[in-house]
Amino acid sequence: MGIITLLTDFGLTDEYVGVMKGVILGINPKAKIVDLTHHIPAQSIRAASFLLKTSYAYFAPGTIHVAVVDPGVGSDRQILAVKADGHYFLAPDNGLLRPILDEAAEVEAVIVSNPKICLAQISRTFHGRDIFAPAAAHLSLGTPLEDMGSSISLEAMQHEETAREEQMPEQLLGQIVWVDHFGNLVTTISKDGLEMFAQGRPWEDMVVHVQGGEGLRILDTYSEVGRGELLALIGSRGFLEISVNMGNAQEALYAGPGARVTVSFSK
Repeated sequence: MGIITLLTDFGLTDEYVGVMKGVILGINPKAKIVDLTHHIPAQSIRAASFLLKTSYAYFAPGTIHVAVVDPGVGSDRQILAVKADGHYFLAPDNGLLRPILDEAAEVEAVIVSNPKICLAQISRTFHGRDIFAPAAAHLSLGTPLEDMGSSISLEAMQHEETAREEQMPEQLLGQIVWVDHFGNLVTTISKDGLEMFAQGRPWEDMVVHVQGGEGLRILDTYSEVGRGELLALIGSRGFLEISVNMGNAQEALYAGPGARVTVSFSK
C-alpha cells in the first residue's frame, strides 16, 4: 500500500497540505502521494463526497484515500479508517464516505483512536496533520485496521444529506454539485439515471433546465454548438453537465452548487 491520495478544502495558499505531506514522508519516506484536489469549497462535505466517489476507483486497489473536509474538527466527532472493496479511506465521520460505503460490497471500519499512530501533540484545529497524515502513513506501512482503533458498523456512522437525482413521473430532478476549473456545472444527474428516466424514448427529445432557464438539449460534444453557446452533455464522470462551448457556464447562468436542474421531455 504505497499510494496515498489527498483531498481537502485547504487550498494551496497556506502550508497545510505541505505539512501533511511532510508528516507522511517522515513516517514512510517511500510513500507515493497524489493530490486529488485541495480546492473543495470550504466545509463542503457534499462536494468532497461527490469528487471522492467519482475518482477513487481509478486508483489501484490498496490505495489509501485521505479526505479532510472537517467542519467538526476538534469536537467529539470521530475519525474513520475504512476498507471498502479493496480501497482504504480515512475521513471524518460526517457523512463524507457514506455514498461510497452504501454501495460497497464489503466494508470494514474502525474509529481511529490508537495514540501510537498519531502525532504526540494533537491540536484542536489541524487533525489533518496530527491524526490523518500519520494514520495514513502507518496504514501504508501495513498497520492493520484493527490496530488503529475499535470497530464501528455502517449503521453507527453519521449520515449527511447527499444530493441525489430524484425520479418523478414527468421530470428528473437534480442539482449542481460541483463547478470545475472551466466553469462547467456538474450535476447530480447520472447517465444511468437519464437512461432509466428515458425508458427507451430518444434522448434528443429531452430538455434540461437550470433554475427554470432556457431549455438545453443533451449533446455529445462541445463542438456541436457555436462558440459561446450553452449545451448539456454527459461529462467524463458519467454525470450530466451544463457547459458553454469555449466559455464558462457558471458565469453565463449565474449558477453554482445547489442550483436546481430538471430534465423533461419536450414531446
